[in-house]
Amino acid sequence: MLAVVTAAPPQEPPVPSQLFDPLAAARTPGEPEVDVFVWGTVFLDIIMTGLAALPEGGQEVWADGMGSCPGGIANLAVAARRLGLRTSLAAAFGDDAYGDFCWETLADDEHVDLSRSRRFEGWHSPVTVSMAVARDRGMVSHGHPAPVDADALIGDPPRSRAVITELAPDRPLTGLDGPTWVEKSRAQGALVFADVGWDPSGRWPREVLTQLSVVDAFLPNAVEAMAYTRTRTASEALYALADLVPLAVVTNGEEGALAIDSRTGEEAVVPAVRVDALDPTGAGDVFGAALVLGTVAGWPLSHRVSFASLCSALAVQHFGGSLAAPGWGDIADWWHHLRDSDSTDSYHRSLRRRYAFLDDLVPEVPVGAGRRATATIARHVDVEGYPSDTTLNRGAPA
Repeated sequence: MLAVVTAAPPQEPPVPSQLFDPLAAARTPGEPEVDVFVWGTVFLDIIMTGLAALPEGGQEVWADGMGSCPGGIANLAVAARRLGLRTSLAAAFGDDAYGDFCWETLADDEHVDLSRSRRFEGWHSPVTVSMAVARDRGMVSHGHPAPVDADALIGDPPRSRAVITELAPDRPLTGLDGPTWVEKSRAQGALVFADVGWDPSGRWPREVLTQLSVVDAFLPNAVEAMAYTRTRTASEALYALADLVPLAVVTNGEEGALAIDSRTGEEAVVPAVRVDALDPTGAGDVFGAALVLGTVAGWPLSHRVSFASLCSALAVQHFGGSLAAPGWGDIADWWHHLRDSDSTDSYHRSLRRRYAFLDDLVPEVPVGAGRRATATIARHVDVEGYPSDTTLNRGAPA
């Protein structure tokens, strides 16, 4: 039976936090109301923490903590919104309790615009259970294809400064009978940022890279970049990609990130910030959202990549994808602690030099600026490291 589409309720244009808008100086009359537009699948993420090991066959283990939050493409939408970007999301939502929770968390608590999203009767919301063990995780997911594809769901995309998408062999960004939603967005002036997913087939077809003809910035990780370009190192892959796309960025885990902006002639190699990583879920989404902010704000390339690396490092210190995305309050706390600390070793001196540009940003961040949120279906969040609350909290700033 065909799903019945329920239209989203009318919404006001997404507005930035009244406490801090990092693009305030760049906003002019007549510019797009939306900073970032994204499309994808929203999962309900249930995160189990404090496990000594993943369960073996027939074994039941107890977790010390649990959190729940919107995941999937919601990780990216929340990361962008917490950084002050006006964010609009197009996604299918089920009409079940999981769909209610994800919709309310995104719309009411994270203030993500859902005017291009729809509720579908009888469609089961996708669910992922993530089990965090030491510095690794295992995941089990369940879901069904969305009732409509991206172009049918979106129609004419809203004018935006940027869109974030993914290269995929089965969802080309260009070359179809009519313009895709990405091509429509680009024709309206949006910058197109793209990453690429893991290829379980191991073929890594180079044809995927032909889609970069409609992409302004490409952000693969080192393994993906080397596989698609048939190169041996992250640096070689970066130079190969820089011939195909104006802004190429390759993330390389604990080695940091490398980037070339062909439009400005800038190159950057940024070491990773040293942290005790607990959960990498959503770290790439946080990196991407931060890079978008720095790019639309016109920052130098080294500042953009450094800022994105920092935001990603702050995220991996906490459990959960959208749960862990930092806000400007978290960034200001980190910088003030680093700047005012007594550490005089070469590493901390290097960090102070690299992130000195934050002094021009975070003094304007008020005390009440957004910080990481807690979100759970239960009445109390009990993920270790998050403050508990006596009221139901679906993502409100802690």
